[in-house]
Amino acid sequence: GGKDAINTTIVNFNNEKMQITWATRELFPNENVSFFYTFGEGTKKVWKPCTTYLLDQDYNSGCLFKTEGPTLTISIRNSNGSDELFAKNLKADFYIKPSPPENVTFFWKEDTVTVSCNKPERNAWCLRFELQYKSKFDKEWQSRTSKCCSIGEQGFDPRKCYSFRVRLRRLVPHCNVVKYSSDWAAETFWMNGALLDSCDDDITTPQSKTVIILSCSLAVLLMMLILLILLCKWQRVHMSVLPAIPDPKYPFADLFNDHNGNLQEWLDKNDHVVLQTKLEYEEPESITEAESQQEDGKNSDKQGPLEKIFTFSGAAENNDGKAAEIACLIPTPNTTDPFAGFHIIMNDDMYVML
Repeated sequence: GGKDAINTTIVNFNNEKMQITWATRELFPNENVSFFYTFGEGTKKVWKPCTTYLLDQDYNSGCLFKTEGPTLTISIRNSNGSDELFAKNLKADFYIKPSPPENVTFFWKEDTVTVSCNKPERNAWCLRFELQYKSKFDKEWQSRTSKCCSIGEQGFDPRKCYSFRVRLRRLVPHCNVVKYSSDWAAETFWMNGALLDSCDDDITTPQSKTVIILSCSLAVLLMMLILLILLCKWQRVHMSVLPAIPDPKYPFADLFNDHNGNLQEWLDKNDHVVLQTKLEYEEPESITEAESQQEDGKNSDKQGPLEKIFTFSGAAENNDGKAAEIACLIPTPNTTDPFAGFHIIMNDDMYVML
């Protein structure tokens, strides 16, 4: 029922700026109220009008002004300031909302981390340093509180990535009448003492990155080796299944170069050359083997009749000028064959060339 019954929200931002807000739509419907304030005590007060209003649907719902002392008196009046609607005296120091911690540092030693920040210049004993952390596998934050402005915690798994955040809290009721805490400082991400950008990505340590690079290199080398083995085997299989067909233009170069592939013309021109080459190759061989057979017969204690080898050349007897055919007779062992009145005894190691 009185003027002190109006609910207001009072915030003293780090003892630098004051913010006073009220529910204007519920308390003062259809009326745009004005705000006045003064610092200090005594009967003679110098009221200052609000210069920076906070609006709610174009109606004044709060005021922001500079903190000038520990004792504050506020007054909410009608639009022209002639009629006071609400007044209150308060201690500005009991509504302090601290600023976020500054220069936050992390010190890691094995599974223990120590977090600290700069100590405020005024009333540091009224502050508590709060640390919260969680791994990427945790759903809830783990919270630890200590005196300003350092805290240590142990039991961190070096294989996990952790998120950290810190803030300052004012003690109640010794220093504040309202449980005000600072905003959280910037969240940081750590893994095994190394600062990371985020825990959401698949982040790996430098050691694991090295392992991954080596594993990929070995995998690539192994694949190249397997492909090389398969290529060699494929070439061998291809050669065995589909052997290479020789190109006839190399052994028969004159057939294609001189006769343009005319086989009959090439045969007519080269028939005597081929036959002469064949005779020159076979006749010395026959004579050599015949002489060898005769020498063996003389040294065999004359146990058998004289073995005779006859070589005939029909080239002179042929009226057409073609070479006679050469036939190799392979007789059966120890047989006697008549030829032109002679009996020729043949064994397994001799043959007659006609």
